[in-house]
Amino acid sequence: MIVSDAATAVTTGPDASSAVIPDVGTAPATGGTAVTPGTPVTLLIADDDEVTRSGLRTLLAAQPGIAVVGEAADGVEAVEQARRLRPDVVLMDVRMPRRNGIEATRHLLAESAEPPKVVVITTFENDGYVTAALSAGASGFVLKRLPVRQIAEAVLVVAAGEAILFPAALRRMVATRPLGSAEALPKAALTGREEEVLRLMATGLSNPEIAESLTVSLETVKTHVGNVLTKLGAQNRTHAVVIAYESGLVVPGFAG
Repeated sequence: MIVSDAATAVTTGPDASSAVIPDVGTAPATGGTAVTPGTPVTLLIADDDEVTRSGLRTLLAAQPGIAVVGEAADGVEAVEQARRLRPDVVLMDVRMPRRNGIEATRHLLAESAEPPKVVVITTFENDGYVTAALSAGASGFVLKRLPVRQIAEAVLVVAAGEAILFPAALRRMVATRPLGSAEALPKAALTGREEEVLRLMATGLSNPEIAESLTVSLETVKTHVGNVLTKLGAQNRTHAVVIAYESGLVVPGFAG
């Protein structure tokens, strides 16, 4: 995710090659279809505040590589517009009338074999709705106060088939919530090594960094990560990290 701590992070694609993007940290996602290189990323903006929605549309449409194809004023309209327009990414507010962004995300991801990627946009890092949206399958979140360039970067990163990992903000959010998934990890029957990999994922390490930390091959790490996602039933890497925090396997303040 866009890192509000102003740290510089490394984005890591599905094949574990990396490129530095200021203030953005990402990790490989699963599911969905990546955008064809050279074509604009199509974006649907869902926000119940007309001024915010209009401003985001104007600013993001001016960013290279992004084509804003529609707007939605609530969650019901977001699902309808996404079904009709088939955008690559939906920038989804969580607090909306009729159907909130969490339920809208669930609908979008459940009704199509190739659903759009969802990036939650919110005002506060400690918004409990955000972790629920991530658990529903959103690929990450951004803050409304961020410069439009950073929001645009997040949209492009997610469209490329990557999930946005924001460990610092995620730790702060989960720290304010009760442990709601304490049974998830015991039922998943992760091996000791898989739990170790999940802990390192929660710190924001890329696959190559995990491989270096554990002194194993990159292919071995990829296998462990895939097993973790499958066993947890996680939509993507970000969702797996949410489960790790909520289960208590990783506690806020954990640094690896």
